[in-house]
Amino acid sequence: MPDGPEQSPVPAILEYLPYRKRDGTAQRDESTYPIFAANGYAGIRVDIAGTGESDGDFDDEYSARELTDGVEVVAWIAQQAWCDGNVGMMGISWGGFNSLQIASMKPPALRAVIAIGTTVDRYNDDIHYKNGCLLYSNAGWSAVMLCFASKPPDPLLVGESWREMWLERLQTQPFPLETWLAHQHRDDYWRRGSVCEDYDAMNIPALVISGWADGYINAPPAAIEHFTGVTKAINGPWIHKYPHLAFPHPRIDFHTEALNWWDAWLKGVDNGVTSLPAYRAYISQRVHPAVPRKSENGRWVAEPIWPSADIVLCPYYPSANSELDGVPPANDAVTICSPLDCGTAAGEFFPLKPDAELSLDQAADEC
Repeated sequence: MPDGPEQSPVPAILEYLPYRKRDGTAQRDESTYPIFAANGYAGIRVDIAGTGESDGDFDDEYSARELTDGVEVVAWIAQQAWCDGNVGMMGISWGGFNSLQIASMKPPALRAVIAIGTTVDRYNDDIHYKNGCLLYSNAGWSAVMLCFASKPPDPLLVGESWREMWLERLQTQPFPLETWLAHQHRDDYWRRGSVCEDYDAMNIPALVISGWADGYINAPPAAIEHFTGVTKAINGPWIHKYPHLAFPHPRIDFHTEALNWWDAWLKGVDNGVTSLPAYRAYISQRVHPAVPRKSENGRWVAEPIWPSADIVLCPYYPSANSELDGVPPANDAVTICSPLDCGTAAGEFFPLKPDAELSLDQAADEC
């Protein structure tokens, strides 16, 4: 909280996750929310039902109940005496997903979102399936979520009921992989929460950020091409982390980016964010596969509109020496179109460290 919000109410920033505000994300939260508070924003962290210190049952990622609860949380925040009625949503990964998903539901008090490491398409661009391919991370992520949702609530916050809540949690939570493997095609299960199903609903200001070493590289350009509200996008060289904490460098000053965004849309400050380039991207150069790196060679570029008028289609062809050549071969052309996030050398879906989790040399996967 900023100082004195009861006398002078302030806007609020909500982050809504199953990753346990009390311990799971506490250190990360401490890097951001005090800075928001010092600049006149209340910071709100809410555990999704059945996780952390929230009661109820965890049922699935981005379930209808999760999103409906989120809409109610936004309305509750806006009604508090310390809030001036303006709410923003923010998050990376899960929190980026549900920021966009709840924005599409149009809660009246939600004025803007910042979504990092996110997707607009839950089936074709998430950790479960990629262009119809089952990703091995689907199983690993199911185990991770089972662990997160199995932890007990903190007795210091929920009191003597913690044990009863925990036992109920252990008895009622699902095994996520069972659900995800039951939907191997793009059906209504994956369409729910995929904002690409109705881009017209994405009409509030959105800042969408991701990294090239992240699994979620496609959302920023998709957002600026299709969202109907004011949208800006950034792709940096990063792994799956907030861009002020991520590797490889160069990082960006995320706090300034975020505060400028909130100031414009939650406080009405005319600070020029609408004049920012539609798309800012870091062009990596001379990056060798599987080499741990603290920093990455390259340069920043900016495009005022997207799709860019500077895009030129350049066809390349596999050559006899296993390289790409701009000249088509004399015999029939060979097309290789496997996605870079599939294959045995593809690396972790969203690496959290700039080392062995990154992609290896994927040439063997193309054979």
